[in-house]
Amino acid sequence: MPTPPRCPCLSGNPSAECCGRFHRGDASAPTAEALMRSRYAAFALGEPDYLLATWHPLTRPETLELDGDVRWLRLDIVRTVQGGPFDSEGVVEFTAHSRSGGAAVQQHEVSRFVRLDRRWVYLDAVQHG
Repeated sequence: MPTPPRCPCLSGNPSAECCGRFHRGDASAPTAEALMRSRYAAFALGEPDYLLATWHPLTRPETLELDGDVRWLRLDIVRTVQGGPFDSEGVVEFTAHSRSGGAAVQQHEVSRFVRLDRRWVYLDAVQHG
């Protein structure tokens, strides 16, 4: 029997049991970091609907087209500030590593998350290169 694919968030768990449950709507991310990881996995798996659904309505674009040429390789969480199960806001600083057009790319970002209707949503971010 083949091994199930590992989640792109690098938890080491099968995708279906990890971020896949959030993508399918079976559960919602319990922390801002879990939402950040699931959003990274959605970029890696090409799931723009999930990205839009977990984006705050005040900052969410009307549509989102993902670049199919980008291959997401790794997510490094640098730090988190609040964003726990009992918080109403949180910050996750991360570096996402990818390849695009044969070139290695690093996206360093400080993302803000808030609770909206008891669910974590992505609010906005400051990119650092």
